[in-house]
Formats: sequence, C-alpha cells, structure tokens
Amino acid sequence: MKFILKRLLTMLLTIWVITTLTFVIMHTIPGDPFSSDSDVLPEEVLNNMRAKFNLDKPLPFQYLLYLKNLASFDLGPSIESETRNVNTLIAEGLPVSALLGFQALVIALVFGLILGIIASLFHNRTIDYAAMTIAILGISVPSFILAPLMIKVFAVQWGMLPVASWGTWKHTILPSVALAAGPLAIIARFTRSSMLEVLKQNYMKTADAKGLGAAGIVVKHGIRNAIIPVVSFMGPLVAHLLTGTFVIEKIFAIPGLGKYFVDSIFNRDYPVILGTTIFFSVVLIVTLFLIDLSYRLIDPRIKLSSRGD
Repeated sequence: MKFILKRLLTMLLTIWVITTLTFVIMHTIPGDPFSSDSDVLPEEVLNNMRAKFNLDKPLPFQYLLYLKNLASFDLGPSIESETRNVNTLIAEGLPVSALLGFQALVIALVFGLILGIIASLFHNRTIDYAAMTIAILGISVPSFILAPLMIKVFAVQWGMLPVASWGTWKHTILPSVALAAGPLAIIARFTRSSMLEVLKQNYMKTADAKGLGAAGIVVKHGIRNAIIPVVSFMGPLVAHLLTGTFVIEKIFAIPGLGKYFVDSIFNRDYPVILGTTIFFSVVLIVTLFLIDLSYRLIDPRIKLSSRGD
C-alpha cells in the first residue's frame, strides 16, 4: 500500500511537470494562434479573438486558470473548431487510435514472441538467422517508410486492400502492420535473448530430466520466465504505439488522435496541444504503473517496494 501511495503521488507530480513544461514551451514560441491572420483581419478583431481564449491575459493567470480547469477534467475549447472542445476531440479520436494501437500491439506481441521463441530453440541455425534478419529489417525500416511501400504494393499495385480512410476492418490492416513492425522486431530480439538465458538454467535441465517434452518445458517453465523483459518493454511500447499513430494516421488519412495532434501543431491550437500531450502522458504513466504491478502476477517472487523500503 505504501508503494502504491508513493507511486500515485509521483504520477501526479510527473503530470504537473509535463503540463507546466508544455505550457511554457508552447508560449515561448513567438506569436500566437492568430498571428497568421494579422494580414487579413483588423487588429480589433484579432484582439477580440485573443480575449475570447484569454490569450490577452498575463501568462501566470493563463497558467493558473488552465490548472483550475484541468483539476475538473476540463481541457478547454479548441481554437480551430467552433463546435467541439478538446474533451470532445479526444472522445472522438480515442476509439480510432485505441483500435489501431490495440491491433498493432496484438500483432507485435503474438508474432514477436513466436519469432523470438523459435529463434532461441533453433539457436545458430538457419531459422535463427532468418528470424533475426526479419527482426533487423523491422527495426531498421521506420514506419513512415514502410507505410508508403505497403500502400504501393498491397493497395496500388495488387489492389488487395484500401489505400486510405477509415471504415471497415480492411482499412485497419495496413496501418496496424506498419505500426507493429518495429515493436515486433524488438520483442523478437528480447524474447530470443531472454529465452537463451532461461534455457541454460538448472530448473530447465531438471524439467528435461523428468521427461517433460520440449513443448511442455518451453510453455510451463520457459515462456513465463523469459517474458519478464518483454513486460518491462510494454510501457514504452504502448506509448510508442499511441504516439506512433501520429505519422501513420496522417499517411493513411485516419481520423484519430494523431491527426488532431498534428493539425493542432500546425494551427498552433494551444488547448488541443496541451490536452493531447497531457492525455498521452497520463496513458504512459498509468501503463508503467500497471506494468510494475503485473510483475507480481508473473513471478510471485518479485516484491513491490520503493527505494529505501
């Protein structure tokens, strides 16, 4: 319980620091969301628009007002959208980004684990070399390069899958695979290295001496111990899959959070930038916290404690 309370306080402090830094950096950049309209709109109109969003107030006032609204989970209005606020934009874009990220996560975990386990069982053989070659390619080729290549081959040349937009399950295949390629390769390498260490342990040799089959040894004893490094990677992986959708959603014209975030940067939509940044930060922090708790479920020998406990 002491560990959980300390982590909760640390999480709140981290969110406050991220919010403050994002706010300061955002307002440090010269200009404001209405600077680009200074040549086409009268100064009185621009001043009224700034006053509507409190941009005419001193920065300390804007900061405290934002923290007050944030405490009540109000992320503010969108400057670019007259009919939707930031909460509405997140509510609309989250299901799309979450579905895309979840599918990519499943693909990366399933095929990454399978590839890593097979490579470890056939260490220094042709299958091992082939699996690691695939992993190296997955790490080396960024998603923003892989995505256009997949569009050209599977959508334009072969006509097997839709090229862009969002609607049916077919629209999710190419972006999910493009997003999962890098994490899949990393998981495969982690799993291979961890499994090679586990296979050398005495308890694995004891299980073999008892007459358990190779499949039984791997499933009952190997995977459970080898998966811990992969679980450690899950927190950053979830964050990568969510933030990685920024580019993928733009390439495939997917109406998710990534699209809103990219558009808000170009439009200097301060509330959307702040709101999406805070939201992604909360997702990452909570995910890391849940990952720490999951260690105990995977291996009961692991005890949760803070430094100094």
